[in-house]
Amino acid sequence: MNGFKIYVSLFLFMIAFGVHAQVLEAEKTLKAKTDASQEGWMKGASAGLNLSQTSLVNWAAGGQNSVAVNGFMNVFANYKGNKLAWDNSLNLGYGLLRQETYDGYMKTDDKIDFLSKIGREAFKNFYYAGLLNFKSQMTSGYNYPNDSVRISNWLAPAYIVGAIGMDYKPNAYLSAFLAPVTGKVTLVMDDVLSANGAFGVTAGEKSKQEFGGYVRMIYSKSDFSAEWLKNVSLTTKADFFSNYLKNAKNVDVNWENIISMKVNKYISVNFNTHLIYDDDVKFEVANAGGGTRKVSKLQFKEIFGAGITAKF
Repeated sequence: MNGFKIYVSLFLFMIAFGVHAQVLEAEKTLKAKTDASQEGWMKGASAGLNLSQTSLVNWAAGGQNSVAVNGFMNVFANYKGNKLAWDNSLNLGYGLLRQETYDGYMKTDDKIDFLSKIGREAFKNFYYAGLLNFKSQMTSGYNYPNDSVRISNWLAPAYIVGAIGMDYKPNAYLSAFLAPVTGKVTLVMDDVLSANGAFGVTAGEKSKQEFGGYVRMIYSKSDFSAEWLKNVSLTTKADFFSNYLKNAKNVDVNWENIISMKVNKYISVNFNTHLIYDDDVKFEVANAGGGTRKVSKLQFKEIFGAGITAKF
């Protein structure tokens, strides 16, 4: 995917859709309550459980009985000193779906996302910064309803990004990290997936190394002044990576969002989206004249639910 088109498209979409969500609900609270002069550690966590259920009896329009559950936990520990800023966060998510026509549970969400970013002030609103990011999942994934062939697993894939650059933080809501020196490692520790060359690794290998440029943008706000937005929190985080050594124009994109609206102290409604483009992740499609080929595709996930949320 052409890098310039990706940047322009995402920028326009962010303006049209309105910045939004899933860095950490706890992170949002921190930004809303912390001003630039406050120093020391800020720690906290939030956890939630969203449930949905469908029951049909003699329903002429058709459908299936189903039950779904999605849970999340977000933890942060951030430090601010005289000229030092150190942000740490861990985001976990997991979801399951049960339908009457499928004997078992289908996974709908599975996420591990750890981030640590440390910076020292260079001049107003700019920090010399280093970043470490780890992303993976907890359990095996299948191409449901076919559960005989595993398509992902713990540490298959896992992505580790280490980057050095500049962090622009003009206020408590926005951070834009630009790193011209970035290393990215893709792990595929499952023997079968490794042998198939899944997630861009060479067939039989369990890792792939890349070197390139990296951009990470986060915007988070929960203290709106408008009356109709006072119970709304929205955050967006977007990562862009370009491999200098191979097809630099094919930019990897990882964009996560959430809009959360509080009904009361414990009940909230959440809307989550996750968009991914990785040129190294291939999908098998049918050719018009027969046979198949592997192509890169835009990946998109959306979760909407209502449930219980607690902050610590």
